[in-house]
Amino acid sequence: MASRRCLNALTHQLRSLASLNSSFQSVRALHQLRTLVASDPLLLENPTSITYRIGHTFESTSCIQSQTVRPYSSGRRNSSKPQNDDDDNEADEDDDIDEDEDENENEEEMGESSDGDGEGDHIPVSNCVSNRSYSLEETEKEADAIGYKVVGPLGPSERPFKPWEPVFAVVQIGSHQFKVSSGDCIYTERLKFCEVNDKLILNRVLMLGSKTQTIIGRPTLSDAAVHAVVEEHALDAKVIIFKKKRRKNYRRTKGHRQELTKLRITDIQGIEKPEMAAAKKPEKVAVAA
Repeated sequence: MASRRCLNALTHQLRSLASLNSSFQSVRALHQLRTLVASDPLLLENPTSITYRIGHTFESTSCIQSQTVRPYSSGRRNSSKPQNDDDDNEADEDDDIDEDEDENENEEEMGESSDGDGEGDHIPVSNCVSNRSYSLEETEKEADAIGYKVVGPLGPSERPFKPWEPVFAVVQIGSHQFKVSSGDCIYTERLKFCEVNDKLILNRVLMLGSKTQTIIGRPTLSDAAVHAVVEEHALDAKVIIFKKKRRKNYRRTKGHRQELTKLRITDIQGIEKPEMAAAKKPEKVAVAA
């Protein structure tokens, strides 16, 4: 068993050397090993002499250094193996080739983008929503799906705020419903396509009401509209999220601040507004002395 194990180890070493030199001479050296062992079986007792002879043959035939021929080892897994300089050099050469190919591909892509006459210009779009560029149609479509429409910025000479009127409306913004009157202030989730001092129209009106009549939509009122102005974008108070699993040494604490948009209601349209009677001051009665 020991001699067979020794022969297998030597054959494995010579195959590794043959992979480095793919010439026919390395195959001839492997054939010489088999003939040596067949002619003199006692050589298996001293394997270092065989490795020396085969290494000498490789030096004379294929110009491979004798340092690459490893002495016989017992084949243990924890034995230390010397580093192979040829493998490191080949790995470095492969890395250099890959880097050159990547540089050439980048140069070709830059050349194609610069040589074009404007026909194949593409705007880079990332996966992040904040960096995405929306067209005018996409902006209007998404805003309408939420329940509002951006009219434009508020002018310096405009005075949209009116005195309070005895009319209310129920509007839906996103997935939330609000009962509002003129002059009220509401906080909604952050609205995408509007800035501070922009005028909005809340077009998803569910109900209108006053002292004399009430109009209910099925589900919305097409002729009704609620006008508002964006006052600020703010953050809600911090909410603590704490998770715990007992007897598992698991505790997680997180904080969250929801982004909000503050809206000021300026007008409600789609219902007859009752006239507000002027409040009469009580007359003073003269007291007789």
